[in-house]
Amino acid sequence: MTTGYDSATRTARDYYNSDDADTFYAEVWGGEDIHVGMYQSASEPIRAASRRTVDHLADRLGDVKKDDTVLDIGAGYGGAARRLVERFGCRVVCLNLSEAENDRNRAMNRQAGIDDRIDVIDGRFEDIPAADRSAGFVWSQDAILHSGDRSRVLAEVDRVLKPGGLFVFTDPMRSDNCPEGVLDPILQRIHLPDLGSPGFYKSVASKLGWKDEGYEDMTDQLVNHYTRVLETTEAEAPRLQGRVSDEYVDRMKRGLRHWIDGGKAGHLAWGVFLFRKPA
Repeated sequence: MTTGYDSATRTARDYYNSDDADTFYAEVWGGEDIHVGMYQSASEPIRAASRRTVDHLADRLGDVKKDDTVLDIGAGYGGAARRLVERFGCRVVCLNLSEAENDRNRAMNRQAGIDDRIDVIDGRFEDIPAADRSAGFVWSQDAILHSGDRSRVLAEVDRVLKPGGLFVFTDPMRSDNCPEGVLDPILQRIHLPDLGSPGFYKSVASKLGWKDEGYEDMTDQLVNHYTRVLETTEAEAPRLQGRVSDEYVDRMKRGLRHWIDGGKAGHLAWGVFLFRKPA
């Protein structure tokens, strides 16, 4: 296993390890999850909408057994893992590159009394520290965009999936017809040269021989989510003072507006993928 981190991985790791980012995501995004929510109303709390996304992905997986293992790549604070254990009683392995997030994840698992069901591993999804054909299910929410080699991430998922296993994931993406250059403000903020697209992921999956079990385009929820995060950030600004730097909050608000504008213009995409590895 390679231990060195590439540039994109180091950038993401350093960002999510920072005190500003750790405090902001824990406080503003609900503390359990760091991913796009599915909203039923414009005023719904981020935490509730984020939980709905987790439940929706779990529904897509279907019947997960108690003796099954779900590998969550880019697990963040482990909210999905705790929900999966609560719902199915399965084992979950959380792979995540931010030690700060992993520490919070382990602490919340202990507090919930389910740390015996969840393993939290420091690492990267371009080089998954797991045996071939060891996981019946792989799960990822809004994390693969941070990789500098997304094709390799999917190849690693293919390696660790058991025959017949399922891979469910979401990711903020550029739309398939996105004009060149229009996403530069977003890319500069997240320090990446590009984003994946629905067509890209479907193409890589096809080359791996996976069966496409259906992509759900929910780009409207990307706009809903970043709008809600911006509103919450502005409302919580007084409480965040002294805990998160003004520079970080200002930069976050500018970035959120770029995501909202890009989604409304049809330049971004977000949705739920489900692929099955051949038996």
